[in-house]
Amino acid sequence: MKTILNSKTAIILTLSAIMAIFGCQRKQETAKMTKPVDSNNKKTIENAQQYETATFAAGCFWGVEETFRKTEGVVSTMVGYTGGTKPNPTYREVCFKNTGHAEAVQVTYDPRKISYEQLLEVFWNNHNPTQYNRQGPDVGDQYRSAIFFHNPAQETAAKASKEKLEKAGRFNRPIVTQIVPAVTFYPAEEYHQRYLEKQGLSVCH
Repeated sequence: MKTILNSKTAIILTLSAIMAIFGCQRKQETAKMTKPVDSNNKKTIENAQQYETATFAAGCFWGVEETFRKTEGVVSTMVGYTGGTKPNPTYREVCFKNTGHAEAVQVTYDPRKISYEQLLEVFWNNHNPTQYNRQGPDVGDQYRSAIFFHNPAQETAAKASKEKLEKAGRFNRPIVTQIVPAVTFYPAEEYHQRYLEKQGLSVCH
């Protein structure tokens, strides 16, 4: 009798184990099917894929960043160093060590809301492109005027924009703005990011 009971018990335990396994699998499959979709994250990813990057140097990057950040269609801005030879430069090195880097602003923008040509207009309208290696009281090659293009379309647009400005005779001196390929962009120290906003200021000088 004991043998029969043990056999029945073993069968019941085995069936219970099998049901438990199937139950776990069914829960996992149900969880996969009903897993909520983060629509906001999905939208962010889709938007990010449509954003584009532009890089400009127009003197002290504090004021340049402030101007672009407040431009409709610009998603984000970052100040940093580019166009030189020293990897991972510090602000002090850029200022005093002849790294060749320019103080620049990397602009992420939504081309559905603002075009690259419109960004170029913002660039030209907010500095003096005829000053060589300086901008106002700031002197040095880190303050040079430059457009760092990221693709052939940007190069073409930048050159056409510069030529149009030259023909318009808006300046009585030659435009010295460089138009060169974008190279590695090194983000500046955190205290430089959105500097004027942190200080409660709206202009650099």
